Amino acid sequence: MKNLLFTFLADEEGQDLVEYTLLLAFVALASAALFIGAGGSIKTIWTATNDQLAAAATSAS
Repeated sequence: MKNLLFTFLADEEGQDLVEYTLLLAFVALASAALFIGAGGSIKTIWTATNDQLAAAATSAS
């Protein structure tokens, strides 16, 4: 039983999968943080664009 436990603890076969999963989780969290942070900037750009298009439509009429 003791030998089986040591063999199990020394086995590193699934280590790559765990590392890639942790890396993917980090990338997903970092991306979400960037999207949340950029949300205000994107809203400002869309608002300015909408205002310019509305003004152009009004002056063209």
